Amino acid sequence: MRIIVLGGTGFLGRHAAERLRALPGAQVLAAGRSAAADVPIDLASAAVDDLAAVLRRAAPDAVVNCAGAVGGSPVGLTGLNALGPAVLCEALRAAAPRARLVHLGSAAEYGPADRPVAETDAARPLGLYGATKLAGTLAVTGSGLDTAVLRVFNPVGPGAPAASLPGRLAGLLRDAGPDGRIRVGDLSAHRDFVDARDVADAVALAVTAPGPLPPVLNIGSGTARPVRAVADGLIASAGFRGRLDEDGDGSPRSAAVPWQQADTTLAAKALGWAPRRPLATSLTDLWAETRDRSGEPPR
Repeated sequence: MRIIVLGGTGFLGRHAAERLRALPGAQVLAAGRSAAADVPIDLASAAVDDLAAVLRRAAPDAVVNCAGAVGGSPVGLTGLNALGPAVLCEALRAAAPRARLVHLGSAAEYGPADRPVAETDAARPLGLYGATKLAGTLAVTGSGLDTAVLRVFNPVGPGAPAASLPGRLAGLLRDAGPDGRIRVGDLSAHRDFVDARDVADAVALAVTAPGPLPPVLNIGSGTARPVRAVADGLIASAGFRGRLDEDGDGSPRSAAVPWQQADTTLAAKALGWAPRRPLATSLTDLWAETRDRSGEPPR
């Protein structure tokens, strides 16, 4: 089985590619802008014909799209999150119409909620990021191809980028040292955190599942936790004895969406998937990788 993972050198893409390589007989190619990619592809600027030529040469049985931007300019967000999936679908239709496409969406597509959100709930994104991710989802689900969108909630675990709260907190703790001081925004919002390796398990199941899949599947832990729990877990893992202040600049989205939780019933039914790694494990492993990247000996 030949599988292309777009964004395969990024946070979720790296975990997905590693998990897919464990499938018997799988040949996995990581595609993206990084020099470490097996296949150089810039989905944000790729033309349909050029991408189709790459896909035709690779002849994939499945394509996993983990490429995406969480910040940056409106042009960058729109290019990678909205236009990119549309271009990918057109290229697949021309070059590999029988390949299954598994696309990673985002919980930001939903917007505010006061109960666990299911795939049948209305998508009401509040900001440009969520709107561009929703546009990408609609491009995929409306393509007529064999597709599934995994709507990922708040991924955490080793390799979490600085653009995410867990990744930023881990970096701040490393830089501050055990007795330092770090400053963050308000941590009272509740989020559904899911381990990136559990997301990768869902990707592998979606790639190999027989028959058509539901168009959208929520991938989350199914539990809303205060963001402060992430800080507490990282502080415990780091042995941090210093001071944490919550008077810094916070995320506007946290104020606008104070609570969010996934209903993962459909993913369990369609894929036989359930999250396996507790938040404490995700945070311990995130801290270990962050600490090791600094070159410091374990504490």
